[in-house]
Amino acid sequence: MSNRELTDFLILRSLDEPITEDELEAAGEQSGRALEELRDEGTEIRWVESEVMTNEDGRVTGTFCHYQAEGEDAIREHADRAGLPATRIDRRGEPLEGE
Repeated sequence: MSNRELTDFLILRSLDEPITEDELEAAGEQSGRALEELRDEGTEIRWVESEVMTNEDGRVTGTFCHYQAEGEDAIREHADRAGLPATRIDRRGEPLEGE
């Protein structure tokens, strides 16, 4: 990656049906492969962190992901290649301070 400044994006990935932790792990592996492919092609994108959402049964219902990328198109291309939903994509604002 170059030294170009990347934009921070927050992505909501809502799942139509809950999945297991094993299925989530497999999705993470798909995501990693898609990131590698994109970077090999010259797209600047990087995963920062993800928060997992679960239901009362402990099954995964979605994630909130933080990525840095050259633009929203890179985020969408990654989601398409990884077979992941990108329910909502927003630029990350300044964090709130509190307790």
